[in-house]
Amino acid sequence: MKMGKAALITPAYISIAWTLMISYQFFTETAVKTVINEIIVQWPQVGGWLVSRVDTVVFIYAFSWVFVLSSVFPTLILGKERGMFIQFLVVLAVTVPVFIVQDALLMYTGIKVERIFSLAVFLDNPLDAASFLFLPYVMIILIDVFGWANKHRNG
Repeated sequence: MKMGKAALITPAYISIAWTLMISYQFFTETAVKTVINEIIVQWPQVGGWLVSRVDTVVFIYAFSWVFVLSSVFPTLILGKERGMFIQFLVVLAVTVPVFIVQDALLMYTGIKVERIFSLAVFLDNPLDAASFLFLPYVMIILIDVFGWANKHRNG
């Protein structure tokens, strides 16, 4: 990717990544608990087992968002040929604003991050919650499929 084009699209990618980073942090636990509550209704033993391991389940889904953000967005911004240090800087540039915004919200508006959880009402629906949880996996699969298709079409 030419530097001029990268300079133009980088802010858009960072904005998207920032939004996704915020959403996984704020909404993953809500989505996981909604899905587990639905599972409890259908399969009480499985649901009970998941409840006892909710922190692990939340970690796995949160990790999937971090993986997508730390793998996909630097590739989109920098291309496939990038150094580890440059990728680290891009991921850091996406991550640091999350913490700055949290602090700024509290300092300048008095809004605690916990209040933003009220925006997660849409995740009270088990279908919406499950869709949110599977979105990073869908993104990973689509990227692999398109990458495979492009590789075989060009090669």
